[in-house]
Amino acid sequence: MAMSRSPSFRIAAVQASSVFLDLEATLSKAHDLVRRAADEGAQLVVFPEAFLSGYPVWVWFAPAAHTHPLREAYTALHRSSITIPGPETDQLCDLARDTGVTTAIGVNERNAQGSDSTLFNTLLYIGPDGTILGRHRKLIPTTGERLVWGRGDGDDLDVHQLPFGRVSGLICWENYMPLARYTLAARGVQIYVAPTWDHGEPWLSSMRHVAKECRCFVVSCCQAFHVDDVPDELPLKQTYLDEVDGWINPGGSVIVDPDGKIVAGPAEQEETILYAEVHPDQLVGPRWQLDIAGNYARPDVFELRVRGRASPALGEIEEGEDPSL
Repeated sequence: MAMSRSPSFRIAAVQASSVFLDLEATLSKAHDLVRRAADEGAQLVVFPEAFLSGYPVWVWFAPAAHTHPLREAYTALHRSSITIPGPETDQLCDLARDTGVTTAIGVNERNAQGSDSTLFNTLLYIGPDGTILGRHRKLIPTTGERLVWGRGDGDDLDVHQLPFGRVSGLICWENYMPLARYTLAARGVQIYVAPTWDHGEPWLSSMRHVAKECRCFVVSCCQAFHVDDVPDELPLKQTYLDEVDGWINPGGSVIVDPDGKIVAGPAEQEETILYAEVHPDQLVGPRWQLDIAGNYARPDVFELRVRGRASPALGEIEEGEDPSL
């Protein structure tokens, strides 16, 4: 008797630029892209790092000592950032509910529970029913990014159960953190999203390695970002980008299967949406040979402990509570 097989499903990687530092326009663009992917049958749509509403490109060009221009740029980025939840996430939730599409999107997030002045590089997950599944704040901003983003707590390395599979991911160079990757593998990730600003052969090789290591699909999304995408009226363009010609970032978005084989992309120097068909058997079968959190795990030899709670800047002591605890 032939065994019946579950139907395949489609995943999508968006390679597009933000409308730089324009929250309303970028949100409108995200809506159009989700609807376009939904029309093509995608059940999961992944956006690049910091898509809402712009990656702070100046961190690779402006000297750290130029504090006043950096303040001005930071203020503009803060103005185009969001809170979670907030009116912008409400719009994204309505869109997900209307299209039935799960969305993973990179955003600049304000610390609304604290000073409302620090920004986080956040990966936001919204389910097909329009609920916020969770968020993940980038653990370690990379070099110059530390002038813009705070560090995430690490209490949000969650894996989200969707009708088609278990989804999670890491942002850009977090993907070079073996313990972070292993945490997601141990929690059962099957579709691994990797929004990024990185590109090029080393990054591509890394995405193939992550797919092979975790035996999961990897969706790596980057912005195809041209110097013309930075508005001329922004002072930072005239001051720090005057010698940049052409593409600041060519993109290089890619989808990789659990055997480490590229099934879509890499896309270069264009805005596009990459698609891949996923069969549920592909989320299980390859782990017969290698399952790093299963048949290849050795908990009797290795132990990983993850702190599962945030560390707020301010804690309140209740009456009668021991302050030393």
